[in-house]
Amino acid sequence: MLRRDLHIRMQMHQLADACLFGFSFWLASLLRLNGVVIEWFKFPAIPPDSFSNVIWLYFALVPAAPLVLESQGFYNRPMMGPRRAALWPLLKGILIVTFGLVLTIYAFHQQIPRAVPTFFGIISFSLIFTKEEIIRWYLSSHLAQSQFKRRFILVGIERELARIRQELTERGDHSVSIVAEVNLVETPVQQLVAELHNHSVYGVILSAKHTNFEQVEYVIRACELEGVEVWLVADFFSTQISRTSLDELLGRPLLIFRTTPEASWRIVVKQATDLLGSLLLLLVLSWVFVIVAILIKLTSPGPILFRQQRSGLNGRPFTIFKFRTMVTNAEQFQHELSAMNEMTGPVFKVTNDPRITPAGKFLRKWSLDELPQIFNVLRGEMSLVGPRPLPVDEVKRFENLSHRRRLSVKPGLTCLWQVKGRNQINDFREWVRLDLEYIDNWSLGLDFKILLMTIPAVVRGTGAK
Repeated sequence: MLRRDLHIRMQMHQLADACLFGFSFWLASLLRLNGVVIEWFKFPAIPPDSFSNVIWLYFALVPAAPLVLESQGFYNRPMMGPRRAALWPLLKGILIVTFGLVLTIYAFHQQIPRAVPTFFGIISFSLIFTKEEIIRWYLSSHLAQSQFKRRFILVGIERELARIRQELTERGDHSVSIVAEVNLVETPVQQLVAELHNHSVYGVILSAKHTNFEQVEYVIRACELEGVEVWLVADFFSTQISRTSLDELLGRPLLIFRTTPEASWRIVVKQATDLLGSLLLLLVLSWVFVIVAILIKLTSPGPILFRQQRSGLNGRPFTIFKFRTMVTNAEQFQHELSAMNEMTGPVFKVTNDPRITPAGKFLRKWSLDELPQIFNVLRGEMSLVGPRPLPVDEVKRFENLSHRRRLSVKPGLTCLWQVKGRNQINDFREWVRLDLEYIDNWSLGLDFKILLMTIPAVVRGTGAK
């Protein structure tokens, strides 16, 4: 199934699930007010208008719940796959939504009985799973097979035809049916037109990897006249990690190869989270800024803030802000300590750096020196989560050019390297591996997970060296 079809299907499922979540909360509230249920479970009676002031919960619950299911991979699975592929992400998603509902109720001091979230979780799980079973039954019916299965002709050379046929079989895509195959090298275009008429096909899957582009153009023109779709398998070039997408530039089709997440609402949510999160951190931690600034000023001569040029998105330099933890001329003496460097590669790292001030040791232990970088997040130069920015001169010393791929996303306040034991990692290649693991597997859920893991890392005092 095409990605656009999968996207439409996901949106339809999310809309249906949002309605089911809203209905589940209403039904859970109704059950808690029911006299039979109260008598059966020995619940204390509550006034009938107990839920009149929680309408706002629907506006938070209905759009948020399907997004939680999406973060658990509930919508990224074949509809006719094994049931466990749906049960486990659905169960995890419902538990997260229910737990979030409980936290919201307590945070806003809503007088909602504890049984309501429990009823909500059970009802929503049952309704959504029932919906999935009904869809599964319908898709396996003869009616759905005749309505939704698309008939295609495979066109290309024999080797490519065999490869595509095998991949379609292995992936079990029930929406595609191959009714004929045409070897473009041995069969004239006129024969393809005859096959189009004989099989009444929806479209042609055309593999042009080892085919003359003039022949490809003939096939496309023939299908244009017939009003038949052509799906051109555009794998002309072999790539290792790039993901491809099709767009348009100046009215011309454009094939894009990218290794970073493409523009989507998830990127917009990440940017909004960076903005709102940094503003919230500034408000909550403003008193810490004042205390740390006074501490630095009273314990060592020099400026309160340390500024340095770091490599940001795509390697573009920006000025990073940190609370000063070293003597004022620390960078001038770094070359004298090069023999003490504990990190392989271009990065400099020393456990007991003699340039660090007594107050600086305390600030580094609890990662307080990183707080001014919240302003970098506000300025759009950094994100809350992303690979840590390195000094420009260290980036210039990268020997392996593949390490520069960590510059393809915005640098962040925290990252996988920091929460997975940065003080124990002394090989720069392992550091880069973790950064690339983050880039290749990025999701909003992963960002949230890293932010949560950062809290105990800071509390334990496993700060920078």
